[in-house]
Amino acid sequence: MATTSKKPPSASCETVAAAGENRLVRLLTRGLPQTARTLCGPGDDCAVLRGPGRGIGTLFKTDALVAGIHFTMETDAARVGWKALCRNISDIAAMGGSPQEALVTLALPPELHVRWVLRLYAGMRRAAVRFGCGIAGGETTSVPAGAPVMISVAMLGTVKTASLVLRSGGRTGDLICVTGRLGGSIGGRHLDFIPRLEEARWLVQHVKPTAMMDLSDGLAKDLPRLADASQTGYRIDPAALPCHRGCSAASAIGDGEDYELLCTLPPAKWRRVRESWRTAFPRVPLTVIGELLPDTNDRTPLTGGWEHFRLPQ
Repeated sequence: MATTSKKPPSASCETVAAAGENRLVRLLTRGLPQTARTLCGPGDDCAVLRGPGRGIGTLFKTDALVAGIHFTMETDAARVGWKALCRNISDIAAMGGSPQEALVTLALPPELHVRWVLRLYAGMRRAAVRFGCGIAGGETTSVPAGAPVMISVAMLGTVKTASLVLRSGGRTGDLICVTGRLGGSIGGRHLDFIPRLEEARWLVQHVKPTAMMDLSDGLAKDLPRLADASQTGYRIDPAALPCHRGCSAASAIGDGEDYELLCTLPPAKWRRVRESWRTAFPRVPLTVIGELLPDTNDRTPLTGGWEHFRLPQ
């Protein structure tokens, strides 16, 4: 007698919410084909490609904003445009690079007013002029009526290979540092932040961090990512966190969208650089908040931070 067997289930029946952002990214990027130009693929703030000349790399970054997630439609669209471009610039800064050209993709519902889109581009133009990059073109597409606006920006940058900083270079005993102040971004700073492009260039030139990234999802989410890449643990001192006025340490750890630099420095380099930093950037503190530890499981508990696909509690 012929028998039949049930077809095996698909690789995973879990939802993206159940998987979580980190696991989903690992599943999606596992075994991706790479070209010979790719020096650093998924896992850092930007991909790194072979550049146009010896000692020069190309940085490649894409990022997206969705109405109802990253901004509201009541927000001045020019501020949304500034944020859309500056998020990519912040990531390129965190790799030690300089922004070059951007492509912008807009997904728009048919009822959206043209004046909102023009204001959006006014904000992007202002950011491009401020930080010395171009907007080379892009794409528009429609979404169903009532669907949220989506803005996707892809950006190229350049970096001297000697200046390139990855997340994976941190070593046991390195000090964990942050630029600026943390917490309370929902009050408006997430729309008006200044990417730490000059500060990153200064660090790379004067001390070159062992590891660096920008703080977009909050210290609670981003510090573990840096430690995972560097295969270390970490200890932070909540009392040492540089908080914005009116913000608690818990807010500084968990609010997210600070767009400050998170970097690691050997103690000897910190002692050499702290005074000259204050002279160079008197309004932007550089603060030691902890250190990297040898045991990957030895980590200060951190709560909060932004996680895509998380269902409302």
